Amino acid sequence: MARYIVDSQIDNHEKYYFIREQESQDIVLLPSKYLMHKKRSKLSPNTIRRSAGAISYYLNYIDETGIQLDDVWEMPYDKQQEHFTDYLIWLQAGLHSGDSYKKKPYNETCNAYLKEVFRFYRFSGQQDESTKQLKVLSDMRIIVHNSVGVKRTLYRNTFHGYLQEKGHIGKTIEQDKIVILLKACANCRDQILLLLLAETGFRIGELLGVRYATDIDYERHLLYVNFREDNENDARAKNAEFRKAKVSDATFEILKFYLEEYKDLIFQQEYLLVNVSGKYAGKPMQDSGVYALMERLQKKTGIKVTPHMLRHYFANARRKAGWKLELISQALGHRNIETTMRYLNISDQELMDVSDEFYRKHQSIYEIDKLL
Repeated sequence: MARYIVDSQIDNHEKYYFIREQESQDIVLLPSKYLMHKKRSKLSPNTIRRSAGAISYYLNYIDETGIQLDDVWEMPYDKQQEHFTDYLIWLQAGLHSGDSYKKKPYNETCNAYLKEVFRFYRFSGQQDESTKQLKVLSDMRIIVHNSVGVKRTLYRNTFHGYLQEKGHIGKTIEQDKIVILLKACANCRDQILLLLLAETGFRIGELLGVRYATDIDYERHLLYVNFREDNENDARAKNAEFRKAKVSDATFEILKFYLEEYKDLIFQQEYLLVNVSGKYAGKPMQDSGVYALMERLQKKTGIKVTPHMLRHYFANARRKAGWKLELISQALGHRNIETTMRYLNISDQELMDVSDEFYRKHQSIYEIDKLL
């Protein structure tokens, strides 16, 4: 049984995460202080929850290996390098989950967990008068601002033990399977949820944060992503950036039908997507409810679908329709083109086909025929 677990508490509509020692039920102070720091930095509840998970994994790892946080600080460079490399191998084997049957994490996920641990060490190293720093990390940092002025500090580190990232292609879903899923939906709320994810490319947290009175242009059929810190369902726009998306006339008709069908529930609160049955009927949908819905659809149809698969579908459908990469990136709310590229499932054959087409049109660009 894991010694350290993630716990949370809601106080005045705000969710707070902390690390608890399972046997004694005591709160572990320094990691919990770090999570509070992230809360005060206006990070989303989901981001803080993932950070809490990463820190709890590491605390359980060092507990298994019989060392303390202070011991790691005192290690020489080569021992620190070995320590964190071994931690990655432990994660890669799936030992953090406590479930031998659970799917092993991607290398990218393991690296992300370790990077969170490094952020925790940086924070803890600044809590004493004499600032400490891990020997495997450098003190080089770059401060950048996004488009709405939110400041981020990027650190360059000297740790060289990260797992090789395979750059796995994110899974998408085909249009015909979306049609089958839509027909299998139990109600129009489920249908409009799938349709809006497929047509806007919004992240699930962005869509769940849409408010029907302020975030929808009913004349132009636009949905807006607005950054808010006080969403009742913990939904949060990533990167604190404003964005909008247009949906088809047909989908907007379904949206209006949904609003009319469940108006007694919807108009008692602010959010577009609500629970329409059960003891939470009329409450804003949370991401857990969305994933539960998609699991039910999978059992019913045999088709796996996730919000992120529909986001990938959006990107690939727009690419095939001729959208420029920059437009797709902007629509998805990506900060850089490289992230967008990972969404696009471009096959080797497709690359060969466009190369052949290019050379057919530009056969003589180098005037090679004159060289022979």
